[in-house]
Amino acid sequence: MNIKHFLVVFAFFMALPMMGQKQWTLRECLDYALQHNIQIQKGRVAQEEGLVALRQDQAALLPSLSFATAHNVGYRPFEQSTAIVQNGQVTQTSNKVTYSGNYGLNANWTVWNGGINQKNIEAQKLQNQITELSTQQSELSIQEQIAQLYVQILYSTEAMKVNQQLAQTAKSQFERGKEMQRQGQMSKADVAQLEAQWKSAEYDIVNSEIQILNYKRQLKALLELDLNEPFDVTGNEPTDEQVLAPIPSAQSIYQEAVNSRPEIKSAELSIDAADMNIDIARRGFYPTIGISASAGDSHYSASQDKVGRQMKTNVNLSAGVNVSVPIFDNRRNKSAVERAKFEKLNSELDLQDRKNSLSSTIENYWLNANSNQQRFLSARSRVESQETSYELLDAQFKNGLKNIVELLQGRDNLVSAKQDELQSKYLTLLNMQLLKFYGGKVIDM
Repeated sequence: MNIKHFLVVFAFFMALPMMGQKQWTLRECLDYALQHNIQIQKGRVAQEEGLVALRQDQAALLPSLSFATAHNVGYRPFEQSTAIVQNGQVTQTSNKVTYSGNYGLNANWTVWNGGINQKNIEAQKLQNQITELSTQQSELSIQEQIAQLYVQILYSTEAMKVNQQLAQTAKSQFERGKEMQRQGQMSKADVAQLEAQWKSAEYDIVNSEIQILNYKRQLKALLELDLNEPFDVTGNEPTDEQVLAPIPSAQSIYQEAVNSRPEIKSAELSIDAADMNIDIARRGFYPTIGISASAGDSHYSASQDKVGRQMKTNVNLSAGVNVSVPIFDNRRNKSAVERAKFEKLNSELDLQDRKNSLSSTIENYWLNANSNQQRFLSARSRVESQETSYELLDAQFKNGLKNIVELLQGRDNLVSAKQDELQSKYLTLLNMQLLKFYGGKVIDM
C-alpha cells in the first residue's frame, strides 16, 4: 500500500466514529467548556480554598480553648513505704501500684498583636478577589482558544471543499487526456502529468481531512471530551457583510480592555495586597498582649481521701495577662518589611508588563483584521478572474488549443486565489471577533 492509499484509509477510519454525531455550535462549545474545563474547575476550587483561609483568619480573633487529661500508673516492687508529693501535699503509701489522674482546661486569647490579625483578614479578602479574577482570566483564555480552533476547523473544511472540486476537475481532465491519447492528440507523458495532478489533488483532500481531525482533537481537549465522545462542529460560512464590517480602533478596544480585563484588575489588586503585606510586616515591631486562664484538678489512689473529696480540694484556678515586646529579633521583622517592599515593586512591574502584553495582543488582532480584510477584497476579485481564466483554459485544453503546462499553471493560480480568499475571510472574521471580545463583548459567529 503506497502512502496516498494509506492516508485515504487512515482518514476514513478516523472519521468513522464521527458519523452521525451531534454537531456543536460555537456557543455550545463555549458554554460547555466553562462548566467542564479542568483548568477552570481548579480555579473554582482555589476560590473555595480562599474562603476557608478567610474563615480561619477571622477565627483567629476569638479565644482558644483546650482540654487535657493525663492518667498514670506507678509500680515500685521493692519499696516498703513511699512519700509522694501530690498537689502540694505529702502522701505516705506502702502500695506498690499507684494511680493518678490530672485534668486541665486552658484558655488563651490574643487581645492585641499590633492589629496583625485584623490586617490578615483584609489581606485574605484581597487574595480571594485575585483568585476569582484569575479564574475569570482562565475562562476568557479558554474561550479565546476555542474560538481560534473553531474558526480554523470551519476554514479547513471550506478549503477541503475547494480541494474536492479541484480534484473532480483534475479527474475529468485526466479522463479527457486518456481519450485524447487514444486519438493521438496527446502524448503519454502529458497524460501522466494529468494523472499526477489528479492524485495530488486527492492527496491534498486527505491531508485536509487529517488536519481537520487534529483541530477537532485539540478542541475536544479543551472541552474535556474523551476519545470515545463523538464530536463535530457546525457553523455558517461568514458573509461578505460580516467580513467587510467596520473594524473598531485599537485604541478604543485597549481602553475598554484595561478597564475590564481580569488580568489587569488582578495586577492592580496585587499592588494593594503588597501594600497590605508591608503594613502587616511593620506591625511585627509592635508588642503583643494576651490573656490566659486555666482550671486544673487531680486525684491520687494513695491518698486517704476519696476521689470525690480529692477532686474538690485539688481544684486549681489561674488567670494572667501576657505582654511580649520585641527588642532584638535577629532582624526578622526588618527583613520582612524589606521583602514586602520588593513584592510591591514586582507587582507594579507585573502590572506594566500585563498592560504592554495586552496592548501588543490587541494591536496584533487589529492589524490582522485590517490586513486580512484588504486581502479578502483583493482575493475575491482575483478568484473571479482566475475562475474565468481557468474555464477558458480547460475548454481550450479539451479542444487541443492549450498544452498541459498552461493548464496546470492555470489550476495552480485558481487554487492559490481560492485559498487566499477563504483564509483572509475567516481570519478577518476571527480577528474582528477577538477584538470585540477583548472589548468586553461575547464571541458570536
